[in-house]
Formats: sequence, structure tokens, C-alpha cells
Amino acid sequence: MKKINIGLVCGGQSTEHEVSLLSATNILNSISKKKFNVIPIGIEKDGSWNIYKENDFIIDSHNAKKIHLSKNKTSFNFIFGKQTNPRIDVLFPVMHGKFGEDGTVQGFAKLLNIPCVGNDILGSAVGMDKDVSKRLLHNAQIQIADYFVFHIHERKEISFEKISRKFNLPFFVKPSQSGSSVGVHKIKNKKDFLFAVNDAFKHDNKILIEKMLVGREIECAILGNENPIASLPGEIISKKDFYSYSAKYLDENGAELHAPASLSSSEIKSIQQTAIKVFKVLECRGLARVDGFLTSEGKFIINEINTMPGFTKISMYPKLWEVSGINQTKLIEILIALAIE
Repeated sequence: MKKINIGLVCGGQSTEHEVSLLSATNILNSISKKKFNVIPIGIEKDGSWNIYKENDFIIDSHNAKKIHLSKNKTSFNFIFGKQTNPRIDVLFPVMHGKFGEDGTVQGFAKLLNIPCVGNDILGSAVGMDKDVSKRLLHNAQIQIADYFVFHIHERKEISFEKISRKFNLPFFVKPSQSGSSVGVHKIKNKKDFLFAVNDAFKHDNKILIEKMLVGREIECAILGNENPIASLPGEIISKKDFYSYSAKYLDENGAELHAPASLSSSEIKSIQQTAIKVFKVLECRGLARVDGFLTSEGKFIINEINTMPGFTKISMYPKLWEVSGINQTKLIEILIALAIE
């Protein structure tokens, strides 16, 4: 059987560059070499594209502060049909955040007429924008946290006093378009608030100020196109104030990941049904991870969706599918098949 050539794209210009490299390394180590020929493509932080030999790309470091692309690379021109040799059959953009998870790379793949693993342009763009996705979920009568949204030109209208009266302390400030909790702050006082607003606006021109949800932090992985399926849910138990970037990738003791979560059969069914509904409402394809909070009243309130969730060795998305009966090698094969479909 002829091998399928996979263009594994990683890195990029977002704040999640290093996480993307960790995800790509894990995929490279897990993918079936009998079925797929992998062509690693790294995007530097300055936006330049490079192509690697597989052995040159493998990165041993698991510290997201130190990881970086290999220097053994070849400059890569990948413009409107000018392709590599061998030709890429499927693009696998394991990129997180802006310029990767927001529809830009997905649109590039469409221009090149190459199947792309994961979400299409619309699902990627909608999922990346927390404000737009929340509006759609609200319209579909899916429960979300109360929030305010402000654009950068409305900065002078943001009042700590008004918001703290509405939501009570603590509450959250976050960029509308950011992932891995980058730029997210838990607000306990006015000093925290002023710093958080300034920092969030460094990451995006639109920010959300959101009421804090109280409950168990639950995540559910989704897989499929028109008829998606849901994994067993998992639970995040953060040892910090919240599940921050540091807790996810830098601090080994920052959080406990329970996969699967200890839930009743009725809770599992309800969470899975809601997660699939979120996936469909937001026009997703291929894969996503739906994150929310299970309250003491048994309500699953949606926090956000991740349209290209982390794929590192410790990431929740592959872990949830492993405990649901699909190992990483098989999961990658399914994702590629869904892209071709």
C-alpha cells in the first residue's frame, strides 16, 4: 500500500509556539510509519517556513521554556501549488492560537486544494473567538458564563466598580482570541484588574470580562465530521488559582488530570451530549475539545472549545481517547481519514 505523505505543520507566530512543537513531536513519535510518510514543516516566530528531515526535527526537551526548532533545516517555498517532493497529500497543522488555529492555515490549505486535518476555516475562526462562539452557544440555549466584552477603543468605558458590583470578586479577564490560558487573569482586587486589562489587550484588541464559574472543571474530546462521537470526560484539578499556562505546560505539579473523571453514567451521558451539540453549533469538523464546569446542581456550563487542542504526551485530548479505547497511533490515523473524507 502506498504511503500517504503528511505535511506536519508546527510552530507559528502565536504565544503557543513551544506547545505546538511539543504536540508535533509527540505526533511524529506516535504516527504509523508503515502508513504515513511525515514531512515536518516548522514555522519560525518571524513567520518563515522551513522543511526538515524527520531525524533533524525530533526534539527531546519537554520543557516548553527551552524547546525550539532545529537549526538543520531548508528554507521552504510553499506558495500556490509549488510543493515539496514528494508531494504533500494531507496537511496536519498541529498549531495552537493565532495564525494556526484561527482559520488562517486552514484557508491556505484550501487555496492549495490539500485536505487539512481538523476544522475548516469557519469552525476554526468561530472557535478561536470566545465572544463569537459564546454568542452562538447562547442562541442555541447552551449554558455559558455571564460576561462583558470590550474592544480596545472602548477601554475608557471599562469600570472595575461596575463590573465587581455585577459579578462580585473574583472574576476573570481574558483576551477574546487566545489559547492555553495565555493572557487570562483571575481578578481579586482593583490592582489585579488594571494589570489584567492591560495585559489582555496585548494579546487581542477585544477582551472578555467573565463571571467566575464554580464547579468541577470537566473536558470532553470530540472526534468526527457529520456524525461526531464524544470521549469519556476528564477532570482537571488545578493546584493553582486556575488552570493557567504554567499549570498546563511548565509546572509538573500545577494540576492533576483525571482521565476518565469520576462521574455517574447520567452525568457522563449529559456531558457528552452537550459537548457534541457545542461541536455542531460551532460548525466544527474533525476534532475539538469542549471545556466546561459541572456545578453542584448537575449543570454542565460551557467555558470554551479548542479546535486544535494540545497533543503533547500529557495533553487531555489524546489521554481522553486512550481511556475511551483509541490509542494515539489509531487516533492520528482516524484524524487523517476524516480530513481526506
